[in-house]
Amino acid sequence: MSRIGKKPIPLPKGVTVKIEGNVVAVQGPKGRVDTPLPVGVKVEQQDGNLVAVRENDSQAAVHGLARALVNNAVEGVTKGWNKELEIVGIGYRAEMKGKGIVVFNLGYSHPIEYPLPMGVDTAVDAKQTRLTVSGIDRQKVGQVAAEMRSLRPPDPYKNKGVRYVGERLKKKVGKTGAK
Repeated sequence: MSRIGKKPIPLPKGVTVKIEGNVVAVQGPKGRVDTPLPVGVKVEQQDGNLVAVRENDSQAAVHGLARALVNNAVEGVTKGWNKELEIVGIGYRAEMKGKGIVVFNLGYSHPIEYPLPMGVDTAVDAKQTRLTVSGIDRQKVGQVAAEMRSLRPPDPYKNKGVRYVGERLKKKVGKTGAK
């Protein structure tokens, strides 16, 4: 029994939905997102809401997933999705080069150029230590933020690196602390 799968998805004003087979196309003020659905789950439009319906109980595992994917698409075309990253470390920084490339200086012998995929934007603050990754596709935004974080993951000994804003790190004690 999927509690999430049963919840209807309210459609805000200005959002149109086209259901073509197992692909749901959501069009809104910020753009368009196509969401493929798992086999055995359909989305139906009922009085201003979208409802995920499964064929039988063998699709119970993907019922909530299908509803969440469509809900993320609806939220993406109305509000958009954001992920914030912060860069911690002396001399570590990021800057925009043109419109689609972010250049990172993360303590390596060379700067790292990260090309942004279509549909994802990045803003760098004035101090060049805080990035905001934004877009309408939640999966793309999360993937780009994860790839940027993986360029220099947070170090547990010195707490340096690229991390999500609000991410809590457990600082480890170095060699001298172990007796």
